Amino acid sequence: MKQINVNSKFFHFLFCLFTVSQFVAQNKQLSIEGSYQGRNLFVRNPPQSDGFGFCVSKVLVNGEILPASIQNSNFEIDFSLFEIKKGEKVFVVLSHSEGCEPEFINAEVLLPKSTFECVTISAENSGLINWQTNNENGSLDFIIEQFRWGRWVESGQVKGNGTNQLNKYTFQLSPHSGLNKVRISQIDNTGEKRSSKEVSFQSTISKVKMAPAKVTDFLYFKASGKSVKTKFEVYDAFGNLLKLGYNEKVDCQNLVNGVYFVNFDNTTEKIIKIDQ
Repeated sequence: MKQINVNSKFFHFLFCLFTVSQFVAQNKQLSIEGSYQGRNLFVRNPPQSDGFGFCVSKVLVNGEILPASIQNSNFEIDFSLFEIKKGEKVFVVLSHSEGCEPEFINAEVLLPKSTFECVTISAENSGLINWQTNNENGSLDFIIEQFRWGRWVESGQVKGNGTNQLNKYTFQLSPHSGLNKVRISQIDNTGEKRSSKEVSFQSTISKVKMAPAKVTDFLYFKASGKSVKTKFEVYDAFGNLLKLGYNEKVDCQNLVNGVYFVNFDNTTEKIIKIDQ
Protein backbone atom coordinates (compact mmCIF):
# COMPACT_ATOMS: atom_id res chain seq x y z
CA MET A 1 0.00 0.00 0.00
CA LYS A 2 2.86 2.35 0.86
CA GLN A 3 4.55 1.51 -2.46
CA ILE A 4 1.39 2.52 -4.31
CA ASN A 5 1.40 5.94 -2.59
CA VAL A 6 5.05 6.52 -3.55
CA ASN A 7 4.38 5.63 -7.17
CA SER A 8 1.29 7.81 -7.16
CA LYS A 9 3.25 10.80 -5.92
CA PHE A 10 6.02 10.13 -8.44
CA PHE A 11 3.62 10.03 -11.41
CA HIS A 12 1.88 13.15 -10.11
CA PHE A 13 5.28 14.92 -10.04
CA LEU A 14 6.03 13.85 -13.62
CA PHE A 15 2.61 15.05 -14.74
CA CYS A 16 3.15 18.49 -13.13
CA LEU A 17 6.64 18.74 -14.63
CA PHE A 18 5.29 17.89 -18.08
CA THR A 19 2.47 20.42 -17.71
CA VAL A 20 4.86 23.22 -16.68
CA SER A 21 7.30 22.41 -19.48
CA GLN A 22 4.46 22.43 -21.99
CA PHE A 23 3.27 25.82 -20.66
CA VAL A 24 6.78 27.30 -20.96
CA ALA A 25 7.25 25.87 -24.45
CA GLN A 26 3.92 27.28 -25.59
CA ASN A 27 4.73 30.83 -24.45
CA LYS A 28 7.08 33.11 -26.36
CA GLN A 29 8.09 36.74 -25.98
CA LEU A 30 8.30 39.71 -28.31
CA SER A 31 9.99 42.83 -27.01
CA ILE A 32 10.79 46.38 -28.05
CA GLU A 33 12.68 49.21 -26.39
CA GLY A 34 13.08 52.92 -26.97
CA SER A 35 12.09 56.18 -25.35
CA TYR A 36 8.66 57.65 -24.75
CA GLN A 37 7.98 60.38 -27.31
CA GLY A 38 4.47 61.31 -26.14
CA ARG A 39 2.66 58.76 -28.30
CA ASN A 40 1.18 55.37 -27.38
CA LEU A 41 2.09 52.01 -28.88
CA PHE A 42 -0.43 49.84 -30.75
CA VAL A 43 -0.30 46.05 -31.06
CA ARG A 44 -1.84 43.77 -33.67
CA ASN A 45 -3.08 40.73 -31.73
CA PRO A 46 -4.04 37.74 -33.94
CA PRO A 47 -6.09 34.74 -32.72
CA GLN A 48 -4.30 31.76 -31.22
CA SER A 49 -3.48 28.91 -33.61
CA ASP A 50 -6.30 26.79 -32.19
CA GLY A 51 -8.81 29.62 -32.72
CA PHE A 52 -9.59 30.03 -29.04
CA GLY A 53 -8.68 33.43 -27.64
CA PHE A 54 -6.04 35.90 -28.75
CA CYS A 55 -2.30 35.49 -29.10
CA VAL A 56 -0.99 37.86 -26.39
CA SER A 57 -1.44 36.70 -22.82
CA LYS A 58 0.45 39.40 -20.92
CA VAL A 59 2.06 42.82 -21.50
CA LEU A 60 4.89 44.18 -19.36
CA VAL A 61 6.04 47.81 -19.51
CA ASN A 62 9.32 48.36 -17.66
CA GLY A 63 8.53 45.22 -15.69
CA GLU A 64 4.98 46.21 -14.75
CA ILE A 65 1.84 44.49 -16.05
CA LEU A 66 -0.36 46.57 -18.36
CA PRO A 67 -3.63 47.18 -16.40
CA ALA A 68 -5.87 47.14 -19.47
CA SER A 69 -7.78 44.68 -21.62
CA ILE A 70 -5.70 42.97 -24.31
CA GLN A 71 -8.32 40.47 -25.52
CA ASN A 72 -8.88 42.25 -28.82
CA SER A 73 -7.50 41.95 -32.33
CA ASN A 74 -5.79 45.31 -31.76
CA PHE A 75 -5.02 47.01 -28.47
CA GLU A 76 -3.25 50.10 -27.19
CA ILE A 77 -0.40 50.36 -24.70
CA ASP A 78 -1.14 53.60 -22.87
CA PHE A 79 2.11 54.79 -21.29
CA SER A 80 0.28 57.38 -19.16
CA LEU A 81 -0.92 54.44 -17.02
CA PHE A 82 2.67 54.05 -15.83
CA GLU A 83 3.36 57.77 -15.28
CA ILE A 84 6.22 57.61 -17.78
CA LYS A 85 7.57 61.04 -18.68
CA LYS A 86 8.47 62.16 -22.16
CA GLY A 87 12.01 61.11 -23.05
CA GLU A 88 12.18 58.29 -20.49
CA LYS A 89 13.33 54.81 -21.53
CA VAL A 90 10.66 52.15 -22.03
CA PHE A 91 10.97 48.38 -22.45
CA VAL A 92 7.85 46.52 -23.58
CA VAL A 93 7.49 42.72 -23.50
CA LEU A 94 4.60 40.77 -25.03
CA SER A 95 4.11 37.21 -23.76
CA HIS A 96 2.26 35.24 -26.42
CA SER A 97 1.31 31.72 -27.44
CA GLU A 98 3.25 29.47 -29.78
CA GLY A 99 2.01 29.39 -33.37
CA CYS A 100 0.95 33.04 -33.62
CA GLU A 101 2.92 36.28 -33.91
CA PRO A 102 1.73 39.63 -32.52
CA GLU A 103 3.10 42.80 -34.11
CA PHE A 104 3.92 46.32 -32.95
CA ILE A 105 1.99 48.40 -35.47
CA ASN A 106 3.74 51.75 -34.92
CA ALA A 107 7.11 50.83 -33.45
CA GLU A 108 8.60 54.08 -34.78
CA VAL A 109 6.86 56.06 -31.99
CA LEU A 110 9.58 54.87 -29.58
CA LEU A 111 12.41 56.13 -31.79
CA PRO A 112 13.91 59.53 -30.90
CA LYS A 113 13.09 62.53 -33.07
CA SER A 114 15.35 65.43 -33.88
CA THR A 115 13.88 68.39 -32.01
CA PHE A 116 17.05 70.11 -30.80
CA GLU A 117 17.41 73.88 -30.74
CA CYS A 118 20.95 75.15 -31.17
CA VAL A 119 21.32 77.89 -28.56
CA THR A 120 24.93 78.79 -29.43
CA ILE A 121 27.60 77.51 -31.82
CA SER A 122 31.15 78.80 -32.25
CA ALA A 123 34.40 77.73 -33.89
CA GLU A 124 38.00 78.52 -33.04
CA ASN A 125 40.80 78.91 -35.59
CA SER A 126 42.21 75.58 -34.43
CA GLY A 127 39.03 73.80 -35.55
CA LEU A 128 37.56 73.33 -32.06
CA ILE A 129 33.76 73.49 -32.34
CA ASN A 130 31.57 74.33 -29.32
CA TRP A 131 27.79 74.27 -29.27
CA GLN A 132 24.92 74.27 -26.80
CA THR A 133 21.44 72.87 -27.31
CA ASN A 134 18.14 72.43 -25.53
CA ASN A 135 14.84 70.68 -26.29
CA GLU A 136 16.46 67.38 -27.25
CA ASN A 137 13.89 64.60 -27.30
CA GLY A 138 15.86 61.35 -27.22
CA SER A 139 19.52 60.64 -27.85
CA LEU A 140 20.66 61.08 -31.46
CA ASP A 141 24.12 61.59 -32.94
CA PHE A 142 25.15 65.11 -33.85
CA ILE A 143 26.91 65.14 -37.24
CA ILE A 144 29.65 67.74 -37.54
CA GLU A 145 29.78 68.97 -41.14
CA GLN A 146 32.40 71.01 -42.94
CA PHE A 147 31.71 72.79 -46.24
CA ARG A 148 34.33 71.85 -48.81
CA TRP A 149 34.42 70.86 -52.48
CA GLY A 150 31.07 72.54 -53.04
CA ARG A 151 29.10 70.46 -50.51
CA TRP A 152 28.72 69.64 -46.82
CA VAL A 153 31.12 66.83 -45.81
CA GLU A 154 30.85 64.89 -42.55
CA SER A 155 33.85 65.38 -40.25
CA GLY A 156 32.68 63.32 -37.28
CA GLN A 157 29.88 62.56 -34.83
CA VAL A 158 29.10 63.26 -31.17
CA LYS A 159 26.43 61.36 -29.21
CA GLY A 160 23.61 63.64 -28.10
CA ASN A 161 22.52 63.62 -24.46
CA GLY A 162 18.86 63.58 -25.46
CA THR A 163 17.66 65.69 -22.53
CA ASN A 164 15.46 68.78 -22.44
CA GLN A 165 17.97 70.77 -20.41
CA LEU A 166 20.93 72.82 -21.64
CA ASN A 167 23.49 70.45 -23.20
CA LYS A 168 27.08 71.39 -24.03
CA TYR A 169 29.26 69.71 -26.68
CA THR A 170 32.72 70.07 -28.23
CA PHE A 171 34.42 68.53 -31.25
CA GLN A 172 37.90 68.94 -32.72
CA LEU A 173 37.89 68.81 -36.52
CA SER A 174 40.80 69.05 -38.95
CA PRO A 175 40.56 72.44 -40.68
CA HIS A 176 41.55 73.03 -44.27
CA SER A 177 43.44 76.10 -45.41
CA GLY A 178 41.59 79.41 -45.78
CA LEU A 179 37.99 80.02 -44.77
CA ASN A 180 36.24 77.12 -43.05
CA LYS A 181 32.46 76.81 -42.70
CA VAL A 182 30.95 74.33 -40.23
CA ARG A 183 27.56 73.33 -38.83
CA ILE A 184 26.01 70.53 -36.77
CA SER A 185 23.12 68.34 -37.95
CA GLN A 186 20.91 65.43 -36.91
CA ILE A 187 19.02 62.79 -38.90
CA ASP A 188 16.19 60.87 -37.19
CA ASN A 189 14.03 57.94 -38.32
CA THR A 190 12.23 60.15 -40.87
CA GLY A 191 15.48 60.41 -42.83
CA GLU A 192 15.29 64.20 -42.85
CA LYS A 193 18.31 66.27 -41.84
CA ARG A 194 17.98 69.18 -39.39
CA SER A 195 20.92 71.56 -39.20
CA SER A 196 22.12 74.49 -37.15
CA LYS A 197 23.21 77.77 -38.65
CA GLU A 198 26.73 77.71 -40.09
CA VAL A 199 29.72 79.42 -38.48
CA SER A 200 33.03 80.34 -40.08
CA PHE A 201 36.65 80.64 -39.02
CA GLN A 202 39.89 81.46 -40.82
CA SER A 203 42.47 78.70 -40.61
CA THR A 204 46.15 79.52 -40.15
CA ILE A 205 47.43 76.34 -41.84
CA SER A 206 49.24 76.64 -45.16
CA LYS A 207 47.60 75.81 -48.49
CA VAL A 208 48.20 72.22 -49.54
CA LYS A 209 49.65 71.40 -52.94
CA MET A 210 49.49 68.11 -54.83
CA ALA A 211 52.03 66.52 -57.18
CA PRO A 212 52.61 65.14 -59.73
CA ALA A 213 49.92 66.09 -62.26
CA LYS A 214 50.86 63.00 -64.28
CA VAL A 215 51.07 60.10 -61.84
CA THR A 216 52.43 56.59 -62.23
CA ASP A 217 52.35 55.31 -58.62
CA PHE A 218 51.74 57.84 -55.79
CA LEU A 219 50.25 61.31 -55.35
CA TYR A 220 51.89 63.46 -52.65
CA PHE A 221 50.51 66.32 -50.59
CA LYS A 222 52.78 69.09 -49.31
CA ALA A 223 52.46 72.45 -47.57
CA SER A 224 55.35 74.89 -47.19
CA GLY A 225 57.63 72.26 -48.72
CA LYS A 226 56.76 69.59 -46.13
CA SER A 227 54.61 66.47 -46.39
CA VAL A 228 51.22 66.96 -44.74
CA LYS A 229 48.13 64.86 -44.21
CA THR A 230 44.89 66.04 -45.76
CA LYS A 231 41.43 64.65 -46.36
CA PHE A 232 41.10 63.50 -49.99
CA GLU A 233 38.75 61.91 -52.50
CA VAL A 234 39.56 60.47 -55.94
CA TYR A 235 36.88 60.33 -58.66
CA ASP A 236 37.04 58.94 -62.18
CA ALA A 237 35.88 60.90 -65.23
CA PHE A 238 32.32 59.56 -64.76
CA GLY A 239 32.02 60.84 -61.19
CA ASN A 240 32.51 57.49 -59.44
CA LEU A 241 34.24 57.71 -56.06
CA LEU A 242 37.26 55.38 -56.10
CA LYS A 243 39.35 56.39 -53.09
CA LEU A 244 39.03 58.50 -49.96
CA GLY A 245 40.97 58.97 -46.78
CA TYR A 246 43.23 61.20 -44.70
CA ASN A 247 46.90 60.83 -45.55
CA GLU A 248 49.99 62.53 -46.96
CA LYS A 249 49.90 60.41 -50.13
CA VAL A 250 47.53 58.40 -52.33
CA ASP A 251 48.37 55.04 -53.85
CA CYS A 252 47.36 55.23 -57.54
CA GLN A 253 49.10 52.08 -58.74
CA ASN A 254 45.83 50.17 -59.21
CA LEU A 255 44.18 52.91 -61.26
CA VAL A 256 43.87 52.36 -64.99
CA ASN A 257 45.30 54.95 -67.32
CA GLY A 258 43.06 57.97 -67.77
CA VAL A 259 41.79 61.22 -66.26
CA TYR A 260 40.84 61.54 -62.58
CA PHE A 261 39.74 64.33 -60.26
CA VAL A 262 41.15 64.70 -56.76
CA ASN A 263 39.45 66.62 -53.94
CA PHE A 264 41.92 67.67 -51.25
CA ASP A 265 42.39 70.52 -48.77
CA ASN A 266 39.69 72.94 -50.03
CA THR A 267 40.18 72.49 -53.75
CA THR A 268 39.81 70.06 -56.68
CA GLU A 269 42.46 69.28 -59.29
CA LYS A 270 42.76 67.01 -62.30
CA ILE A 271 45.41 64.31 -62.69
CA ILE A 272 46.32 61.88 -65.46
CA LYS A 273 47.29 58.31 -64.66
CA ILE A 274 49.98 56.97 -67.00
CA ASP A 275 52.21 53.91 -67.20
CA GLN A 276 55.80 54.15 -66.11
